[in-house]
Amino acid sequence: MSGSASVVGAGIFGASLAYRLARDGWDVTLYERHEPGHPGAASGGESRLLRYAHGDDGWYTRSAWHARDLWRELEAETGRELLVECGLAWFAHAEDGWEALSERRLREAGVPVERLGPEAGRDLFPSFEPRDLAFILWEPNAGVLRAAEATRATVEMAQRAGVRVVHEVGTPGSVHGEVVVWACGAWLPELVEVPIRVTKQDTLYFDGDGWGSPPVPAWVDYDAAIYGHGAVDRLGVKVAPDQEGPRFDPETGERSISARTEPLARAYLGERFPALRNAPLTHSVVCQYALTTDTNFIVAARPEHEGEWILGGGSGHGFKHGPALAEYAARVVTGAEVPEERFGLGPREHGPSLRTAGTT
Repeated sequence: MSGSASVVGAGIFGASLAYRLARDGWDVTLYERHEPGHPGAASGGESRLLRYAHGDDGWYTRSAWHARDLWRELEAETGRELLVECGLAWFAHAEDGWEALSERRLREAGVPVERLGPEAGRDLFPSFEPRDLAFILWEPNAGVLRAAEATRATVEMAQRAGVRVVHEVGTPGSVHGEVVVWACGAWLPELVEVPIRVTKQDTLYFDGDGWGSPPVPAWVDYDAAIYGHGAVDRLGVKVAPDQEGPRFDPETGERSISARTEPLARAYLGERFPALRNAPLTHSVVCQYALTTDTNFIVAARPEHEGEWILGGGSGHGFKHGPALAEYAARVVTGAEVPEERFGLGPREHGPSLRTAGTT
């Protein structure tokens, strides 16, 4: 099956889907009010983690692992290095928590993973304090995606495949096609009714001599709700507190970090990476999450609008899945597969977050 399709939103979800549909023979138009990869988008910014651990959820584990292959394909197609495979360490505070569930699912999916003692952190990081950890879950093939560059590369390849990019606001009634997909990220609630909350999130970068990635890995402390990675390219050491922030308007919200963010980040650095306790702050970035209550994606038909679909709900943890999710979404919107119920627009309950404990 093929025909005409319009995708609204050129973040990584929308751009990847447009590219996938074009490769499948569809005539595709991609709408984006800003430039792809712009700083205000959830797909903007310089880096996102690519990790495969998703607690007890095998679907997301398999999706992320498949996405790794697709990211490598995109690198080959564009000649750009998009994935910095520096490994990723999960700091487990209990023997039977998120990390233990993740380990089981990773092994079932054939994803390389090791369980290390807390002291192994001293071999992974230039400075490390292992106290209060039960173990470290090590993903050697995880790492960091160059997010804005990957988004631009995806749009570039989509255009090469025949996708028309229209730089204007796509609104209900002005966008047409046999298939129309609303993939507007934090802008979705302006256009359609969705179970999404948009919140302000702060990211900090510190100057750390000898903390380049690689060899320094990325890391996530699920229970403490904070994550980061070593310096990549011109960036410093990234530290991102992951507690859910206040509600935020992606167009008009003030993009200055909250007063509590730097003290919180420094307190954590002092406890886990002592050498960075007084590291100079090089810069900070404000972005937004557009997440559902249970942090599952949305891949659902728009009620009472035949041929229209909604794709979103993945800010903060969705980027890594982009090309793999596009394959799934393409099958759904073209009628080849029925979407899973958990990706629908119905009521959602709080459950184990697919990000960190800060978004439960």
